[in-house]
This record gives sequence, C-alpha cells and structure tokens, in this order.
Amino acid sequence: MAEQIARDNLLVEVQNLKKYFPVRKGFLRRMVGQVKAVDDVSFFIREGETLGLVGESGCGKTTTGRVLLRAIEPTAGVIRFRDKNMGWVDIPSLDKKQLKAIRQNMQMIFQDPYSSLNPRMTLLQIVGEPLLVNAVARGKELEDRVAELLKVVGLRSEYMVRYPHAFSGGQRQRIGVARALALNPQFIVCDEPVSALDVSIQAQILNLLQDLQAQFHLTYLFIAHDLSVIEHISDRVAVMYVGKLVEMAETEELFLHPQHPYTEALLSAVPKPDPRFRSKRIVLEGDVADPSNPPPGCYFHPRCRYAAEACRTQTPHLREIRPDHFVSCHRAEELALAGVIERGG
Repeated sequence: MAEQIARDNLLVEVQNLKKYFPVRKGFLRRMVGQVKAVDDVSFFIREGETLGLVGESGCGKTTTGRVLLRAIEPTAGVIRFRDKNMGWVDIPSLDKKQLKAIRQNMQMIFQDPYSSLNPRMTLLQIVGEPLLVNAVARGKELEDRVAELLKVVGLRSEYMVRYPHAFSGGQRQRIGVARALALNPQFIVCDEPVSALDVSIQAQILNLLQDLQAQFHLTYLFIAHDLSVIEHISDRVAVMYVGKLVEMAETEELFLHPQHPYTEALLSAVPKPDPRFRSKRIVLEGDVADPSNPPPGCYFHPRCRYAAEACRTQTPHLREIRPDHFVSCHRAEELALAGVIERGG
C-alpha cells in the first residue's frame, strides 16, 4: 500500500504493524498463546489532516495509538515519522536518547481527564513538566509559557496555582490538551478524548481541537468508537475489527459508499436526525472474534451476511479499490452496501 501513496505530504507511515501480548498460564508462567491486539495493520497519515480510527471496544484502537508513540513496544512492523528536525525516522529502531528527542514532536491526549492528571500537582507543574523534562524552559519563562498555553485552550492564567480537583471534566481535558501542546508537537494521538464528557462539552472540545489544528498546523490520529464524533472531526476514517484494518477512506466517501460489511453495520447504528425516519439497523449475529484465537480467513466472516467460501478460508488483504479508498474484503467490488446518507434519506 505504501508504494501507492505519494510520500511528499505524509507525516506518519505504518506498514504491517503487529502487537501481540503473551498469554501465560501455570506456576512457571509458560506462554500458551498470544492475544493479537494489532494484527498486520498498515495505514498512513498526511501532514495537517485528522485520521479517525474507529471500531468496537477491544478492537485494538488504543493499542495502535500507543504503539505509534512507542509507549508500548511493537512486536513487528515499520512506523515511519517525518520529524521536523531529523527527517524520516523509523520509530521502533530508535534508541532511548533519539526517542526522547522525537517524542517532543509526538504527543498524546488521554481518554480519562480524571486519572490522566496527577492530583498532587498544580496546573503549573502538570503543563510545565514537559518543558522541564526537556530543558526547554524554567522559572519565569516556564510560568509565562504555561500561562500562554492555558489561554490558548480557554482557561485563565491564574488557574495555574490550582489543583485538578478544582476543575470540571471538560476543564480537565483542556488541561490535558495544553500539556500535549507544551512542546509544539507536529503529531498528536487523541485517545477518545471526548468519550468521558457530556455531549455539550464534547462539542466544545472537538471545536477546540479543530481550532488548534488550524492555528498550529497539527496532525491528529483521533481514536473513537462514536461515528458521529468521527464524522465531525476526521478528514479520513480507518475502521478496525479484531486488530485488523478493514477499511480506510475519506470521511464523506466512507459514510456514503462503505465497501466492507462491518463498516455498513457500524453506519446503520448511527442515530438519524429526522424523527420521521425509522432506522433499519443491521444487527450482527454471534460474538466478536477472540483475538487470541481468531477464525481462519476473514476474521469477520462468522458474523457477515455476505460471507462466501473464500471468506472462510482465505485472509483478505487491504487493497485500493478506488482512489484513496482501501478495503480488506474479498467481495468488495461485487457488493452494493448502504451508506449512512442513503439510510438517512
């Protein structure tokens, strides 16, 4: 797939990424199997865009994001990042010193705005910590930089002496955003940053992220399970199922013309704004495949109403069937699947 994409405007390029967690049993803790959390995933992210990564809980979205930053070591695969100082680098091959330098340009916004902030630290300490650790600023310069960051995310500079317990969930997430911006990164992994917030606050944080992206020319990997959120913020969408990437396309293209049956089922569950329309939701039968013992062939075939014999025996590979539209399905060209717009009128 990577050879088909012009690399001049790419920021992140992932090829055949795998992350397997060992399953151990017995007194000697012998390995009896592996959980394939991320299983041969390939994708790319262009500079300045937002790639939305969506799928059911446990499909490997968060693991993918953390492996990209090497917060978790990958089992196999290539992760290339175009650093503004070092050029193209392979993240898994970096030593500790190089990784520290690269991480200034790769940051993360965490899902839980409560557990991700140290309750014993003030906002000055929380937001200023990356600046101290990387010897970027200290003293009055540090205070001025933290005050500036708080204003950028919509908080008052005098809040820097307060502790996290004094703030609401939405304000705490703004603090997390300020911390991620501290070192002027190029790339931010947003790990379900609005899923723990009220709907009205979700919209505020999403709009803030979009404003910051335009202001600082940021690139996002936005992880979520809510397709409405993904549609609002993403330029392109990648769909995961049991550790595998099953479809990737521009947002409008994917919502209008899904090419994978799993994507079609996800889109059928999106709430429709017209109360006169009764949604024809696709209810998938059976259970999600076990990532420690996935079925042969296509992992989705036990739940797919379009499954053929090839789906049960042959593993599909992600391929480009239309410009910038990639799908991992044996029958993609012959199926006519319904998108959310057709279903919603």
